[in-house]
Amino acid sequence: MSVDEFSEMGPVDYLILEFPGNRMTGEGLPLLLDLVDRHIIRVLDLSFVRKDEDGSVRALKLADMDGDGELDLAVFEGASSGLLGEDDLQEAAAVLEPGNSAGVIVYENVWAAPLAAALRRSGARMVANGRIPAEELLATLEAAETQSAS
Repeated sequence: MSVDEFSEMGPVDYLILEFPGNRMTGEGLPLLLDLVDRHIIRVLDLSFVRKDEDGSVRALKLADMDGDGELDLAVFEGASSGLLGEDDLQEAAAVLEPGNSAGVIVYENVWAAPLAAALRRSGARMVANGRIPAEELLATLEAAETQSAS
């Protein structure tokens, strides 16, 4: 990727999604594909790892992850920008419970690319970012509602 290409990119995030008991239903796949089709995100890397009961870790192939006989993830074959390395997969597996699998996805927030590029051109730079877990947000909203009802 060239510097010019980078200067036009949106922010890049990653997710590690744990699947207890290696059970991947594929229910979220159409929603992920919809985000890609609508140019909201661009999948840069997608990998899967499994942590066996003995703690050993192995990479899984993009294949039939939900067990229905369909190669659901074939659309992501070749989604490998090189940002996600073996050490990253080992680190992702470290947070897994034994007997579980995880999907590791690195994606560009395409929707934010024009804003990010404009901010870079103006000399702005991101100095911090974060995410508020949905459970924490819900607890805060419930507490605020309880206070206002008092």
